[in-house]
Amino acid sequence: QVQLVESGGGLVQPGGSLRLSCVASTNIFRVYGAGWYRQAPGNQREWVARITSSGIRTYADSVKGRFAISRDNTKSTVYLEMNNLKPEDTAVYYCNSFGAWGQGTQVTVSS
Repeated sequence: QVQLVESGGGLVQPGGSLRLSCVASTNIFRVYGAGWYRQAPGNQREWVARITSSGIRTYADSVKGRFAISRDNTKSTVYLEMNNLKPEDTAVYYCNSFGAWGQGTQVTVSS
């Protein structure tokens, strides 16, 4: 069973940036693509961004223009570059691919 491990979360001030990473135990991203999701306290998990096996990128309207998803097939890693962060971006961020989920990484945007 594939395992996904996210990292890169932390505390950042509004307007700041973070880069999240998701490493897979097997090189599945180039075959199945990957998505990032997030879940804030009291809210349902929501989709944030996706990259397909062919490299097509799509984003939720709330993050479009601020977040960028990318992939490094040589490292079995998917990234989420987050810029101009806002307090409403505070959530646990999860990576998903081929039905597998990581454990999540906490992102907190606060002054």
